[in-house]
Amino acid sequence: MTLKERIKNDIKEAMRAKDTVRRDTLRNLSAAIKQIEVDERRELNDADVESVLMKYVKQREDAIVQFKEAGRDDLVAKEEAEIALVRTYLPEPMDDAELEKTLQEIIAEVGAESMKDMGKVMGKAKAVIGSRADGGRISQTVKRLLGQ
Repeated sequence: MTLKERIKNDIKEAMRAKDTVRRDTLRNLSAAIKQIEVDERRELNDADVESVLMKYVKQREDAIVQFKEAGRDDLVAKEEAEIALVRTYLPEPMDDAELEKTLQEIIAEVGAESMKDMGKVMGKAKAVIGSRADGGRISQTVKRLLGQ
């Protein structure tokens, strides 16, 4: 079962269980997926769907920061619940040691020696790591490894 099919099935289950938070969150995800499919006129595969989910999580995290500044703890809790739900559809994130080891292998493979080679490393890292680590975390680790 593809990730997209799993989300559709879970929407139906949430409707039956009258779980409005789960239902609404999954509907938002489904709408975001459909929007990209319509705009780009192509069927999204699991990797594409994972990137949509990562983007959705990032948007929720940004919203949490703004809601905390505004003192809206009710909305912070809602966003955190959505993030927890969406993360159940994403692969297990890499821990720092695993991420660093993978990036060291990529740096050796592409022959990167300085910050000038960061683009090559990031391109390969995105392909290898996928949605198991967010781009900011990858970038930060690469900069540290390349000795910025």
